[in-house]
Amino acid sequence: MPRAGLDAQIVAEAAAAIVDTDGRAALTLARVAADLGVAAPSLYKHVAGLDDLTFRVATLSVRRMTDNLIAAAMGRSGYEALLAVAEAYRRFAVEHPGLYALTLGGHPFESAERQAEVARGMDVMRALTRSYGVPEDLTVDAIRLIRAALHGFADLETQGGFRLPNGLDKSFLLLVEAIATSLETLGSAKPANQTAGPGQADLLAPAPTTNSIARRRP
Repeated sequence: MPRAGLDAQIVAEAAAAIVDTDGRAALTLARVAADLGVAAPSLYKHVAGLDDLTFRVATLSVRRMTDNLIAAAMGRSGYEALLAVAEAYRRFAVEHPGLYALTLGGHPFESAERQAEVARGMDVMRALTRSYGVPEDLTVDAIRLIRAALHGFADLETQGGFRLPNGLDKSFLLLVEAIATSLETLGSAKPANQTAGPGQADLLAPAPTTNSIARRRP
């Protein structure tokens, strides 16, 4: 019989703690079992194996990161939202590099739960682009632009790729400014009567005009 109180979620949380502390390479069923005080074979009552457990941790990681992005975006729009989301993204990647690496995909199988978590994150990004007036046919491109820029910076930072002596915060702010300029360009053709779409866009405050977005930058 499974240990009382032990379930797949508890096993995944224990595995996530290992990845968060020591990285994905440290994750083994034996390590998780030892941390939980059970025999390794007993974990198979809750997870199908190491691949299944890793995927569960990946899903949990996406959920945690998305929760952070949603909290950052809440009540904000335009540059204010972009800066808050960008900082939340960078902070999660830097503080939880092992978990962050698992948010990027490349898993051998998929689940409706993970797809739902990924969709929540994309909804935050979609609402952000809408607050800049990016037209629907350019939304995917804009989201990819944001993700590629933020991931590139975060990956270089976590991997120790920035070796010059200058501080990183100023460079990161310049990156966010560049993203903002790109989004303003993409949204510049927005009709005057176009408003933010339904759904997750209401995480953000009513969208200011492109010019007011630019003026709100610090």
